[in-house]
Order: sequence, then C-alpha cells, then structure tokens
Amino acid sequence: MEDKHFLLVCDDVPHDVVLTEPGVRVLDVAQVVRRLTGLSVWRSKILAAQVPAVILDGVPQEDAEAAVAALLNAGAQAEVRERPRPGSLKP
Repeated sequence: MEDKHFLLVCDDVPHDVVLTEPGVRVLDVAQVVRRLTGLSVWRSKILAAQVPAVILDGVPQEDAEAAVAALLNAGAQAEVRERPRPGSLKP
C-alpha cells in the first residue's frame, strides 16, 4: 500500500510580530506585550528589553498588524514578518 502525503496551502500564511526597539517608554511597551501575550508584567518587561524579540508567532496577518499598531502606539518599533512557506527554500 502506498502512502500519499499532501501539503495543504492556505491563503493566509502565518506571520510573526517582532519587536525591534522598545523605545523610551519601556513600561508602556511591556504593558502592551503583556496584553498581547498573557505573560506576567515582569516577563513582559524582560521580553521588551531583549530585542529583537518575537512577541507573537504564527498569527494571521490581521492580528499581526493589529499587534504591531498597538506596539507602535506605545512608542516601540515593531514589524510583521511573514513565515516562509513549508517546503520553500531560501536563496
């Protein structure tokens, strides 16, 4: 019996939210990180201070863009990074 494997490709590729710079209002950024991740205030502050840091991983594009907007409003610099598609090779 031959096994066949199929790769299902979705229209929405998972995205990561990456904090690139916390800015001068680190505590405000830590509060946003806490709200987005559910981490404690202490862990959120540590995550905000260790840049670049992946805040959210594998989320839909709309959620990633909303998270980046919240981080930008808090004074941080953040970006959405598209995950590579499975099976794709980087040049």
